Amino acid sequence: MKKIVIFASGSGSNTEKIITHFENNNTISIIKIVTNKPNAKVLNVASKHSIATQIINKEELDKENLLKQLINIDPDLIVLAGFLLKFPESIISHFPNKIINIHPSLLPKYGGKGMYGLHVHQTVLDNKEVESGITIHYVNNNYDEGKFIFQKSVNIEHCKTPEEIADKIHTLEHQYFPEIIERLLTNY
Repeated sequence: MKKIVIFASGSGSNTEKIITHFENNNTISIIKIVTNKPNAKVLNVASKHSIATQIINKEELDKENLLKQLINIDPDLIVLAGFLLKFPESIISHFPNKIINIHPSLLPKYGGKGMYGLHVHQTVLDNKEVESGITIHYVNNNYDEGKFIFQKSVNIEHCKTPEEIADKIHTLEHQYFPEIIERLLTNY
């Protein structure tokens, strides 16, 4: 059985899509969902699907205890699905090429610290881009600089608000993120 641990900070829409994608899969399972926000809606998603959860703060993310827990779980893939804290080097170095993130732009454009959610889409809009998209990439020690796994673009030239761009980006995320996760786990 291939094991996934998901880290998320928000509503859990990507997490829900990943869970439902694998719920009838006998070879891949979501073992745990970790969040840094005690009121994150992703906790409701986890509860609905009877998946174990853990709430951590920034200090706990960097402590050895979390690394030990992950080593005990021995996940085949750690998925960052809207997780907003910088991932610690200790975990990254212990799980090389086993931690992935999805970013709501066509990296290397509009990545880095503070570039998430509507901040990205507003910047894309302000720069009058005609397309945006998603980038799924490995996580390294720098925000949004890991090796690209997959990119998909969408036309946004008629979008007038960052929310309209976000809707198009969420559609791409929900369609492709679970598929790419499955492809990675099948090829491991």
